Amino acid sequence: MEKTYAIFLPSNLIFGVGTVEKVGEKTKELGKSKALIITDKGIVGAGLLERVLTPLEQAGVQAYIFDQIEPNPRDHTVVKAFEFGKKKECELIIGLGGGSPIDAAKAVGVLMSNPGPLQDYLRGTVVKNPLPPFIAIPTTAGTGSEVTQFSVITDTERSFKTGIGSPLLMPKVAIVDPSLMESMPPSLAAATGMDALTHAIEAFVSVNSQPFSDAMALHAIRLIGTYLRPSVANGSDQEARSQMAIASTLAGVAFSNAGVGLVHAMSHPLGGRFDVPHGVANAILLPFVMQFNLIARLERFGQVAQALGEKVEELSAVGAGKKAVEAVMQLSADIGIPGHLSGVSVKAEGLPLVAADAMNMKRAISCNPRVVKQEEIEKLYREAL
Repeated sequence: MEKTYAIFLPSNLIFGVGTVEKVGEKTKELGKSKALIITDKGIVGAGLLERVLTPLEQAGVQAYIFDQIEPNPRDHTVVKAFEFGKKKECELIIGLGGGSPIDAAKAVGVLMSNPGPLQDYLRGTVVKNPLPPFIAIPTTAGTGSEVTQFSVITDTERSFKTGIGSPLLMPKVAIVDPSLMESMPPSLAAATGMDALTHAIEAFVSVNSQPFSDAMALHAIRLIGTYLRPSVANGSDQEARSQMAIASTLAGVAFSNAGVGLVHAMSHPLGGRFDVPHGVANAILLPFVMQFNLIARLERFGQVAQALGEKVEELSAVGAGKKAVEAVMQLSADIGIPGHLSGVSVKAEGLPLVAADAMNMKRAISCNPRVVKQEEIEKLYREAL
């Protein structure tokens, strides 16, 4: 008998070139006239903020801008953004950018609607009250945060990247406009694309995988295998950038419902301790963790290989699974991702500490298809180093 499943999606997902112009209309539909825009300096410098401000102004919405979000957003920055929005009496939040601004925007929303310090929610307190209306507008094709129920923030007291997870964090509206992603430099397109691939693969082999997330994860893998290379090679390739935007959103829905696994459990501590960009950490770790996990879900890894364009029909299950690992390594190399952690300033002496941190990423560890011990995690870090 088939299990029962619950699927979490944003209330309204809008996709297409030029759809960012609907942000004013959607804000008014939500009955709000004062918006807090949470973004970063790079978005402002690229001129993307103006593409949100203009339709808001035309709709009569007053916008207040907080543009100080950093990569691997810190808890104190989230609090600063919250205090700014509270002072301006903002009624609605718009997260504009990659995963960092959108995740930070979700955490700000938690503080606007729920009592207590942010650290409580980063350390397990359940979010009980709905967030203010929240619109997510991604400018990268990778994190999928615009369609997930998670917010990942760095707890600076513990130097620990951790997540708040609740269906209450789902955006009311997600506007995915590929034209906002054309300005991504090749290195960012590469890192965020590999982040999306990691989401899709981990969701597909998760112990919580289910038919709906499987369909989205597999199609995301197919799209990434076809379009990530040209997307990195030429940001003006509108077809490649659009298809990567679709892949990122599909992978986001998949992992929001099926979960991620050991790659994320290991990559978040690298962000917290060494400030390694999340997509780069995922890309480096992914083939090593796939190799470790192979024996748990051989058939599924064979399907991953097929989705990435590998010919596996005449191979054994083991051979097909190994083809998936090889395909991911080749893709990562082709788009310029470093092959080892030593290339992103990770030091061997810090590995026991990050291995302990990884074991504390209990949600991700629990979704991994193969049971793992701390010493095995440390060994994987050393192999990746």
